[in-house]
Amino acid sequence: MGTTQLEPVPEPKYWHLKTVLSEALDSEFSVGEILPNERDLAARFGVARATLRQALEQLELEGRLQRRRGVGTTVAPPRMGVSVGTDPHSWPGGPEDAWQPVDCTTAVPPAAVADALGTAREESVHTVRRSRVSHGRPVAAELLYVPPSSVPDLTGIDAPSGAARARAVLRELQRLELERQDSAVELGSARADDAKELDRLPGAPVLVVTTRFVAGGRTAALSVATYRADTCRLTFGDFGGVQVHHGPQARAS
Repeated sequence: MGTTQLEPVPEPKYWHLKTVLSEALDSEFSVGEILPNERDLAARFGVARATLRQALEQLELEGRLQRRRGVGTTVAPPRMGVSVGTDPHSWPGGPEDAWQPVDCTTAVPPAAVADALGTAREESVHTVRRSRVSHGRPVAAELLYVPPSSVPDLTGIDAPSGAARARAVLRELQRLELERQDSAVELGSARADDAKELDRLPGAPVLVVTTRFVAGGRTAALSVATYRADTCRLTFGDFGGVQVHHGPQARAS
């Protein structure tokens, strides 16, 4: 591996190095490949190791790299697309749903959730907890709030607790005719419980996608999904399959 000297630029040196490294990831490395050690990379680009570490940390924050203890720094897989299109899709738990049910409890939801569902603030609802994994790493966690009126035939005998009860709630939702679903996306910070489930530090950037499922003219369920911002990206329509990094190259995800 030869030496690549960086050209003088007005931006911080580590930031320019980050751009050069990003282009190298596209042209020279494949997903999962381990990068050379810091000493070799610093020598290749003619920079101090401290500058190199800053660039690597920024690429890790952007989801281009993964640092794995005992393995080293590897090229991260493409970001998972989060569709925010306006076309109706399907109820959670459908045949093409990539989410995995984890648990289901019955409890009073946050006041804002109760207001969105149109339930009394002291009324308990089913809270289904689900997770999503991509390339072996957790990328999203979801809380799906379902009022008892949306799943009136649910019985504790059929599904007393845990993932089995979560699947039962999802099956009952399929009986309703979905009229539409509305989604909103905002940037947030990982709370302690989200951070633990997503293998991130508290306060790490996340994308919070809130989806309202409407059936019978009312909100039948409300999903609050928290995505790791370093592994996910928003997609719109057919263009969602194209992923462009900071260099001139584009890749299909």
